[in-house]
Amino acid sequence: MRFDILTVLPGLLESPFAHSILQRAQKKGIAEIHVHNLRNYTTHKHKSVDDYPYGGGSGMVMMIEPFATCIEQLKSERTYDEVIFMTPDGITLNQSIANELSVKQNIIILCGHYKGIDQRIRDLYVTRELSIGDYVLSGGELPAAIVVDAVVRLIPGVLSDETSALSDSFQGDLLDAPVYTRPANWNGHEVPPILLSGNTPEIEKWRFDQSVERTKARRPDLLQ
Repeated sequence: MRFDILTVLPGLLESPFAHSILQRAQKKGIAEIHVHNLRNYTTHKHKSVDDYPYGGGSGMVMMIEPFATCIEQLKSERTYDEVIFMTPDGITLNQSIANELSVKQNIIILCGHYKGIDQRIRDLYVTRELSIGDYVLSGGELPAAIVVDAVVRLIPGVLSDETSALSDSFQGDLLDAPVYTRPANWNGHEVPPILLSGNTPEIEKWRFDQSVERTKARRPDLLQ
């Protein structure tokens, strides 16, 4: 699976993709993550990628040319399943969307900055607009990294235990049950006895019941 991320701040994405699961996925050749500096795709003398908005108002707007030039070049090299724009007014990313994206082959992610991007890029190129929550960040780079992380870990072969992703919170619209590890007794705080019983059917029933109760308490909307 390949991701091409278009950004004006490529350095902001170096660390998220250089560690842990995402690093291993790339070393295994399961995922490719390419970050493109939009300043390399502008013809402006000072490498500008933004300008004042038509009609006035505060902030600067990212211009069409750098995005369009980079997207067209990438599309001339391969076919893309999605061109995603990270924006606060997009559909909120959830596990179902991550599952859907995990079976794609090639994805472009556009990172806005400043006041936003020229609407014509959204109209002409973008196939899906995603948000990570009802708040505004300085740019789309961190949201893009979140999308990549949420999707890549679902690809077969990325996790050492592939069943782990299937039991994550939000799979099946339930939050995950509490988890414990050694020691069984820490300063008088004990692990629930059922988890030490070795009775797998009863353990699974306990975990399911705990998931339902936790979801009722914290995210009742998921049960609807």
